[in-house]
Amino acid sequence: MRILIVEDEHEVAAFIKSGLEDYGFSADIANDALQAQILLANTEYTTVVLDVNLPVINGFELCKTIRNRYEDVSILMLTALGSTESKLNGFEAGADDYLIKPFEFRELVARLKALNRRRSGPSADSAVLKIADLEYNQASKTVKRGNQKILLTARELALLEFFMKNQNKALTRNEITEKVWDVNFDTGTNVVDVYVNYLRKKIDKDYTPKLIHTISGIGYIMQESEE
Repeated sequence: MRILIVEDEHEVAAFIKSGLEDYGFSADIANDALQAQILLANTEYTTVVLDVNLPVINGFELCKTIRNRYEDVSILMLTALGSTESKLNGFEAGADDYLIKPFEFRELVARLKALNRRRSGPSADSAVLKIADLEYNQASKTVKRGNQKILLTARELALLEFFMKNQNKALTRNEITEKVWDVNFDTGTNVVDVYVNYLRKKIDKDYTPKLIHTISGIGYIMQESEE
């Protein structure tokens, strides 16, 4: 893993960099959005650890730019902004995960490793998952429906994989949170619904049959039959 830390507080950035290197990661620091974009253009990073309160261009805007330009880069927002609105703004901007300061360093490492597992080479189970004309190749982490390739973020891939491995099974929001977000997440947010909506727009909106269905009072189910 090669990680870019985007943080304007020099002491905080140095602390994160030192801690990550103690865990065997390679890490660079950018103190603002412009420096981050220069480093991203010249270095291949697996993950960006991104603060929100940056000078000139804030983290939400930078997150959108990174997501649009570097689809395979995982983004973890690390910020003191802990409101539900801030979290959802981060996910809507394209973040794969969101961790609030102050944080336990072990949790940061656990989340980074979880993101890396989704983006790193072939998984042990390299089968192609299928439902209707939707296919997900677990080895190459590629998705297509019919002949159309579909680009998903790391979190969207994890959500799709969980759905496809549990076809025709009703899944509660708590189950999805536990399996897709890896660690205890604030279930008071509607982040599951937000991400299911993202996924639907990409794999269901322009296709038939619809595959992700809402079960009132329970959660969701992936199946070929129409609602």
